[in-house]
Amino acid sequence: MFLNDPGELSREALIARLEAQPDWDVIVIGGGATGLGCALDAASRGYRTALLEAHDFAKGTSSRSTKLVHGGVRYLAQGRVGLVHEALLERWRLSRNAPALVRRQRFVVPVYRLRDKLKLGAGLAAYDMLAGSHGFGRARLLDAAQTLAVLPTVRSAGLKGGIAYFDGQFDDAGLAIALARSTVAAGGLVLNYMPVTGLLHDSGKVAGVTAQDAEGGRSFTLSARVVINATGVWADALRRMDEPGCASMLSPSQGVHLVVGAQWLPGGDALLVPETEDGRVLFMIPWQGKVLLGTTDTPRADVPVEPRPLPGEIDFILRTAASCLSRAPGRRDVLSVFAGLRPLISAAPGEPTGRLSREHVIRTSPSGLVTIGGGKWTTYRRMAEEVIDRAVKLAGLASRPCETAELRLVMPRATAGASAPLHPRLDIDRARVETAVRFEFARNLEDVLARRHRGLFLDAGAALEVAPEVAAILAATLGHDAAWAHAQCDRFGVLAQAYRIEAQAE
Repeated sequence: MFLNDPGELSREALIARLEAQPDWDVIVIGGGATGLGCALDAASRGYRTALLEAHDFAKGTSSRSTKLVHGGVRYLAQGRVGLVHEALLERWRLSRNAPALVRRQRFVVPVYRLRDKLKLGAGLAAYDMLAGSHGFGRARLLDAAQTLAVLPTVRSAGLKGGIAYFDGQFDDAGLAIALARSTVAAGGLVLNYMPVTGLLHDSGKVAGVTAQDAEGGRSFTLSARVVINATGVWADALRRMDEPGCASMLSPSQGVHLVVGAQWLPGGDALLVPETEDGRVLFMIPWQGKVLLGTTDTPRADVPVEPRPLPGEIDFILRTAASCLSRAPGRRDVLSVFAGLRPLISAAPGEPTGRLSREHVIRTSPSGLVTIGGGKWTTYRRMAEEVIDRAVKLAGLASRPCETAELRLVMPRATAGASAPLHPRLDIDRARVETAVRFEFARNLEDVLARRHRGLFLDAGAALEVAPEVAAILAATLGHDAAWAHAQCDRFGVLAQAYRIEAQAE
């Protein structure tokens, strides 16, 4: 099943639709992977669906991932076979439904002990077996010479060989926008910068929401047969708007990533360090002409919108990379550093977040608020299907089958090469900026340079340098004046400094 491209999407038209239709079957709160997946699922089944996001789509966790669509090799080692099997099936479905955003990526695991080669080889063979006919390619053993040929920067001393296997890589922020556009194409409504300010109750049951346009200031009162809380790490805060004093269901964890130049991992293969000092794995992945290093797993009691690396996280990643490279990047080589928060499901007090399940949980409050927590990008579609199944039953809506397993998403519009690049180190041009506004819901400088284009994540210094020119194009496209553009540069400058290594604690 294919969706027709909805074409140009103006905020004015989306707001006008919200004004004209205050009554909905399903209201989804949260515009990350899970919320967007829920909105698309509900809209494609024919339910009147609106999604409201307080900031930009994928502003939080969903644009700060390791850019992998994968079953999770380490989860297999933990015995979570069901989670891995489900994720591998969803990986295949996503590669079919969003082919422009998902691609096959080969990983190589260097090994320095023969017993590790046998153990990892057996584990990756099981990984392939679980994927079955939906696999991306078979794992194979490499000798030392073959491993050095594909990973020339790997540490050669004591190298016994390697294991190559295949997984998926994707554009996380790009997929979020594809889901948003696809929801509109399916008949739903999505609005960023539309924070929910309260929940409406009728006879003790959740009956809708109040919301306010963060740009224009207008307030809206919207009724719904069912309200879905898909706000990620902020889900507990929304739950307490409905049920003050309820116990937390989440134990947030932070993951930090570093971006360095392509010279640190030349060639097309990614590198996996199978065991780090904290018991996790470390990925070193080619990404948009750079190399992405990550990630950490650090508990956090707070849930800031813009999380920053905690003391030691950057050094941990660099130290781990140095353990397997003949020449490793240092702090001065880091082009950008970013952090994201995982909405992990709570367990026993004191349990390390690295051991918490990445499986999702759906909870319904006594008043009927449906909350989804946990999970990961790879399984967003399956999570959404389960949420909407639950919501439909709860609300007494007519039962209709899920359409998303074979629903081809609306793909991004091509703009590459349409005009001259605005910066020598970034592939952004005027056409890309204008497309972000007209077709991709972008409203400000951060939207463009952080998520519609990944400049802030790829090279924070270059993003700072190109910001004035991008802001000027934005102002002209959105109908703002020079003062607006100047204010945008000031605001973005503060944000971008936090992505530069100099701003992080030594």
